[in-house]
Amino acid sequence: MNTQHWMRALKLVALTVLTMQLGTTAHAIDVEGGDYTALPAGTDLAVLYGQYAQRRSLYSQGDRVPIDARLDSDVGVLRLVHYTEVGGHIVNPQIFLPYGRLSAKGDLAALGHESGAADIILAASGWFSQPGEAVQDGLAGYVWLPTGDYQRTRALNLGENRWKLAVQYGHIQPIADGVLLDLVGDVTLFGANNDADDGSGGRTRLTQKPLFALQSHLRYRASPTVDLRLGLFYTAGGETRLGGVDQDNRQSTSKFNLGVGWFVRPTTQLLAMFNRDLGVRDGFRESQRLNLRLLQIF
Repeated sequence: MNTQHWMRALKLVALTVLTMQLGTTAHAIDVEGGDYTALPAGTDLAVLYGQYAQRRSLYSQGDRVPIDARLDSDVGVLRLVHYTEVGGHIVNPQIFLPYGRLSAKGDLAALGHESGAADIILAASGWFSQPGEAVQDGLAGYVWLPTGDYQRTRALNLGENRWKLAVQYGHIQPIADGVLLDLVGDVTLFGANNDADDGSGGRTRLTQKPLFALQSHLRYRASPTVDLRLGLFYTAGGETRLGGVDQDNRQSTSKFNLGVGWFVRPTTQLLAMFNRDLGVRDGFRESQRLNLRLLQIF
């Protein structure tokens, strides 16, 4: 691989890692099927996530970069949620506290590994429907605080050093006996990182265009306590500018997941999901991601 291609690859790696949020999601606001179910006021949730992801290839403008590009991540997230009623509507203020580890391997091994806190996320959902109704509709907002570990001179960072805002709409619709369809769409807006690496150790400004995402989830109730799940996702947009120069790295990513949810007790649910990217225009392609979730209702 010639020097020019290596420089392009390393620059793409830096931009990809810099704009990759290690929270409950990467890039977009992925939810689990059933997340837009309104619960009665006074309900509290404690949710613990564990995520492990492997990335074994890197893409630039739809073409695979010819290097052994590997990046693994381990993420743990504590999410606390409280349901209350405001003006006759159910709302649920919540907070996400993520902690993670990034490990570069293969031809990228020299980038090393980093661990620490990722950016804290504050969020809240509000419902147009009431608990117990068959059809559920809700609107959510998310704000990322620039609190995560970040240093411009490091190749890998857990924090993004910028504010982010996302608005999401979710709809749940029964479509057959025991079958539920979740449809979710969102847009993410990005603040500027004024302490981004210019590629030579200097400081520059990173900005990013809005990122749009659509997702759908099918859930089949195999029993009163067990459901089977399948999800499809698509993310587009989000091109970055570094030092005022367009990077031509807009996203166009599709993926799927499948898994199972199990209420081991009426107030305790275990969820296991396998995820894999189907197509990537720019950035790392996930070969596999395992999401585990423990949800406790109080």
